[in-house]
Amino acid sequence: MGRGVTEAAILFFFHCISSPVTGDGSGEGYVRPLPRQTLSLPWRPKRSSDPQQVHISLAGAEHMRITWITGDASSPSIVEYGTLPGMYTSSSRGECASYKYLLYSSGKINHVVIGPLQSNTVYFYRCGGQGPEFQLKTPPSQFPIAFAVVGDLGQTGWTKSTLEHINQCKYDVHLLPGDLSYADYQQHLWDSFGALVQPLASTRPWMVTEGNHEKESILFFKSGFQAYNARWKMPYEESGSTSNLYYSFEVAGVHIIMLGSYTDYDVNSDQYAWLKDDLTGVDRERTPWLIVLSHVPWYNSNSAHQGEGKSMMAAMESLLYAAGVDIFIAGHVHAYERTTRVHNGGFDPCGLMHITIGDGGNREGLAQRFYNPKPEWSVFREASFGHGELKIVNSTHAFWSWHKNDDDESVKSDEVWINSLASIGCVR
Repeated sequence: MGRGVTEAAILFFFHCISSPVTGDGSGEGYVRPLPRQTLSLPWRPKRSSDPQQVHISLAGAEHMRITWITGDASSPSIVEYGTLPGMYTSSSRGECASYKYLLYSSGKINHVVIGPLQSNTVYFYRCGGQGPEFQLKTPPSQFPIAFAVVGDLGQTGWTKSTLEHINQCKYDVHLLPGDLSYADYQQHLWDSFGALVQPLASTRPWMVTEGNHEKESILFFKSGFQAYNARWKMPYEESGSTSNLYYSFEVAGVHIIMLGSYTDYDVNSDQYAWLKDDLTGVDRERTPWLIVLSHVPWYNSNSAHQGEGKSMMAAMESLLYAAGVDIFIAGHVHAYERTTRVHNGGFDPCGLMHITIGDGGNREGLAQRFYNPKPEWSVFREASFGHGELKIVNSTHAFWSWHKNDDDESVKSDEVWINSLASIGCVR
């Protein structure tokens, strides 16, 4: 349902009592420029039973999760699929959920796992037994594999530009390290975000983790991440996690860990114990590349959100270093930055390369003020909207590039070849 005046007043009241006076932890050291306007998107379908906000995600080996919403509670949670248009040789049934948030009631949220699926194959599918046909392409089972990477998306004119650029590149999986819709308590904005990303998210798996804008908690009234957990179910159960806020998955020789910056992560936490077990189970013969994503950056030379990742880094950096993690990707800071291989505050040839890419198109604008002089570990940094592309070529080499939105043109502005730590003797 839409948000009326009464709900707006309620949201404002709860936001004031549950948020710090200083705002979103941005600090006082930078000034954001004026962002582009928020998009106005019609999200209601012609028929209440038609699928909407369709997106897909990986759900274990050879399986995919299809998620969509309908306004018709009687619409079945079923997906029909096959390798030819209009010819559905298989079908799967799944689960459904809904939630209420103040005066808002969600539609019926459907999650259906399909498979086993062939790798690197186009499938045609239909949700709920009616409505339009969609198509997806499964990732390859071996190298090379390409990832589109962008954080802090939102739904502004800059978001539209970023998504158009991603749509032009050839990629197999989309990685998003937090801050998806920027709904910020206004639940109808989750619906408009789902409509905005459906053209891309229905064709390639979107693997996401939560950011601060997903929390939406109200002190003494609402726990956090209700909408995020209901709408964006990730393969946490398949990876042995007990929380949708952190999980792992494997695809084509890459083991990817999605950490939660906004749930407990100290050495006594469930997340830390799960991470330790997950890292122990990584087989670098089968998955020579090891990548971690989290929302808050650990190495950040921007004045925005400075130091917010220190406690998590203190708890987990040595664990990731010992496991030979190749790349750490974060968002949160609305700018781009890439480091050299670093550990414990300094250059280390066996350390992690850190990439901050919180520049997808959020409504808050860019974080333009970087600290000077630039730290020795910072290689490239720029406050521009854009996206990243990571192509894992083989077991030893990968190519990373960052493309900024320069007057709505995608301009490659940073690039680097990366050697896997397993190939240079850093993994013991």
